[in-house]
Amino acid sequence: MGTTTPPPSAHGVELTDDGLAQSLTKRHIRMIAVGGAIGVGLFLGSGGGIAKAGPALIGVYAITGVFIYIIMRALGELLIYRPVSGSFAEYAREFMGPAYGFITGWGYWTTWTVIGMAEITAAGIYVHYWFPFIPQYVTAFVVLVALVLLNLLKVGVFGEAEFWFASIKVTAILGLIIGGTLVAVFSIGDAGANSTIAHLWSHGGAAPNGWLAVLLAFQIVVFSYQGVELIGMTAAETKNRDTVLPKAINSIPWRIGIFYVGSLLVLLTLFPWTEFSAGESPFVKALTHIGLPAAGSVMNFVVLTSALSSCSSGLFSNGRLLKRLAADGVAPARFATVNKGHVPAAAILASGTAMMIGVLVNAVVPDQAFVYISSVATLGAIWSWLVIIVCHMIYRRRLARGEVHESWFKLPFATPLSWLVIAFLTFVTVILGFDSDNRIALYALPVWAAALIGGYLYAKPKIAAREAAAVAAAQEPVISPSGVAAGASDASATRRAD
Repeated sequence: MGTTTPPPSAHGVELTDDGLAQSLTKRHIRMIAVGGAIGVGLFLGSGGGIAKAGPALIGVYAITGVFIYIIMRALGELLIYRPVSGSFAEYAREFMGPAYGFITGWGYWTTWTVIGMAEITAAGIYVHYWFPFIPQYVTAFVVLVALVLLNLLKVGVFGEAEFWFASIKVTAILGLIIGGTLVAVFSIGDAGANSTIAHLWSHGGAAPNGWLAVLLAFQIVVFSYQGVELIGMTAAETKNRDTVLPKAINSIPWRIGIFYVGSLLVLLTLFPWTEFSAGESPFVKALTHIGLPAAGSVMNFVVLTSALSSCSSGLFSNGRLLKRLAADGVAPARFATVNKGHVPAAAILASGTAMMIGVLVNAVVPDQAFVYISSVATLGAIWSWLVIIVCHMIYRRRLARGEVHESWFKLPFATPLSWLVIAFLTFVTVILGFDSDNRIALYALPVWAAALIGGYLYAKPKIAAREAAAVAAAQEPVISPSGVAAGASDASATRRAD
């Protein structure tokens, strides 16, 4: 768990203290951060959001984006304090205790398993756009197998794949914003002739289905941002992380402003909100309506790569997290190993196998699969972000008592902003119960909680024994080269094992 710089491997690659390769570069991390903030929730889920909330969805994205930035600044402060494999699951163990570490670690692993199911579901929907005769579950299966194989390669290959996945998304959204703006300003084609900023309020108002519908849209938006915290999972394998991570986190506000708010503003200026529906990408539909059907196919390819990117990131996260859980003694020991490429292959294979449940869901309820899965994933996001904030609050209290060292990357106005985030996350949890489609997440919550708590109680004796052994090892005197116990005859020479 130390944070000292490890020695290079035989191949000249810097390794972390648990055998992972520090091969992710600045450009990888920047694009992974972008990819985490731009996912299938925007490309596919925003269609349902527009149909539910109307133009007011733009404000929902902006408001939620502010809270996301606060959460990420809190996580950034912790990452600079102690970058570690396992990220906030490890912080939960350190600051909240072994029970919360277990629940957060396995809970987040389950969350990304569920998100991976949502992403392969989305991939099936996008491929259906071209090949309607291919069942969703077939596409889901093929996609999952391919992404597992990708993640078994060296981490630098994963970083490179994510770089290009994210580059495609960024290029496409910027192209839509610039192209859509030109169409509207110069009245190009039917879409340009009929475009107007008045679309934002002239079809039933900004909230045509009422403000309750706007509140219910927060679930969709929260799911859209799920994955932005993934940058924490990359910290241990990042070169020059003290410089790279803060810059990536500080870029979140403008990324949200451009990619979320900007793209939706252009879409809803070109077309009234009534033109969009759930289960269909508003980006694909907009480009098709502009009169460029080929562009619709291109955008469909873009959103397909977005789904692939997010699922691949989930496998990356789950592999590292399962490795950390194994190292902490709360997962099978085989998952703590790495292969010759310094990748936790066994943990990745196990995580991919768990995501196979998504293939079954797509075979049984293909029409409701995305809604059901994204609803459950939203609760996982809420829990993860709540843990980040609570760990940050405890860290600040211990810092004030001089018990931990200070991180130079700080969250300003930490106490009031932390409580504000907690209130917001509580609000989002409550509103899940007011929507019949999303209510399934609350039905699943007791089962999920019982499984995690039961798992902890089962593993508690082993965890307690491990903690006791660690304390005992820390208290044992280190034997000097001369064979004399350090501190046995000279208290000033006492050293403690790390």
